[in-house]
Amino acid sequence: MTLRHEAFLAHVRERGEYESLDEAERVARVVLALLGAHLVGEVRARLAARLPEEFALILLNPLQSAEPLSPERFVRAAAAWIEGATERTAAWDVSAVLSTVADTAGDDLMGEILIQLPTGYDLLFGRPQLT
Repeated sequence: MTLRHEAFLAHVRERGEYESLDEAERVARVVLALLGAHLVGEVRARLAARLPEEFALILLNPLQSAEPLSPERFVRAAAAWIEGATERTAAWDVSAVLSTVADTAGDDLMGEILIQLPTGYDLLFGRPQLT
């Protein structure tokens, strides 16, 4: 199931408690560009297929990352790209977007996504894994 652009942003806006859809969109663009740099191959393509087209294109044409970032460094990178963000607000922003992505992806694809990411991303997606 693909969420329409506005519906996806409405979820991000609600979770992030943003004033406007524009603010939610700015945050979503940054977080998805960073996420796209961490996913490869079929997993990235399958996630993109479930996102609204505009966000799918961002995921498929990511910012380049020389190495996978730890969850903490991912949040720091988001803070650097989101205008006016601090690490604390960026953690909130990342969580608002990635929890919406997790809902869109579904449990099976989320399992595959988390396998590609460094340990700890389950918390950013709002999906703490039992160990």
